[in-house]
Amino acid sequence: MNSEKSTLNPLSNITPNDAAIVLANPRGFCAGVDRAIIIVEQALEKFGAPIYVRHEVVHNKFVVDELRAKGAVFVEELDEIPTGSIVIFSAHGVSKAVRAEAESRGLTAYDATCPLVTKVHIEVEKMRKAGMEIVMIGHKGHPEVEGTMGQVEQVGNSNTGMYLVETPEDVTALTVKDPSKLAYVTQTTLSMDDAALVINALKTKFPQINAPKSDDICYATQNRQDAVKIMAQDCDLVIIVGSPNSSNSNRLREVAKNQGIEAYMVDNASYLKPEWLVNKKKVGVSAGASAPEVLVQEVIAQLQRFGAGNVQELQGVVESVVFQLPKNLTSAAKTAR
Repeated sequence: MNSEKSTLNPLSNITPNDAAIVLANPRGFCAGVDRAIIIVEQALEKFGAPIYVRHEVVHNKFVVDELRAKGAVFVEELDEIPTGSIVIFSAHGVSKAVRAEAESRGLTAYDATCPLVTKVHIEVEKMRKAGMEIVMIGHKGHPEVEGTMGQVEQVGNSNTGMYLVETPEDVTALTVKDPSKLAYVTQTTLSMDDAALVINALKTKFPQINAPKSDDICYATQNRQDAVKIMAQDCDLVIIVGSPNSSNSNRLREVAKNQGIEAYMVDNASYLKPEWLVNKKKVGVSAGASAPEVLVQEVIAQLQRFGAGNVQELQGVVESVVFQLPKNLTSAAKTAR
């Protein structure tokens, strides 16, 4: 596995053109999303429908609807799944309690957790074994956060030894048992700039805090945010393709907005409004890591119907990361149901 991250090319190759469309690179599907979708598709092919998926396998309505049409059944809780069925855990990861419940209910589980999220889970386990308390930087209620927080022991409905913060203000209000035995991890899909502010606040308040061995924000999130930053320098409007519940897509819109650029996030082309293009010279387009390229192309076609011009595609980081599928899925015998 390689995690590429490099400086993107500047926009010197872009020539002035009224309402030109500037297309970011990289954009759209990352290796973790690709893997999660393939896992569901292979399970359907091997075992037939229905295949149950706990939570949306990735946060994109188009992708989820396509998989549902093929026979995937999406549920929020395991008690919605008949005993003995097949369940797939989403790319966002699950708590230890969910894994234990799946086993106790006799479910056959295949894990679509992104390996970069699994890496954070392993970090949490090692930190706890070393006797450290852990601060997680992330968004409350996001399934990745719930899964990562659920890697530590629970008393009732409360995690012990782990704290969640989202802003520097949360850090100011944070009280821990022993500042000398403290570490932090982050949600993989955060804004790099926002995470840096919270990390700096943690290091200021807790100078002895331990950092993860490597950056938890994933390579794909970083690359897409870098690409939008560069693209936005030469645009007066940015459109991000992504579903409302997609954390990394929301962060891309925020990155553009923080550059002082008018920015919108759309689930698909039908959400575009022609008035957004009024007096605009260059419209930047990118997509979150869970948004398929077909939606990007539909957005471009709609923008052109609204009067936008030709597409000028930027060069950027070439991602070659590929994650292996779960061994218990690839080795499973194909059966009819």
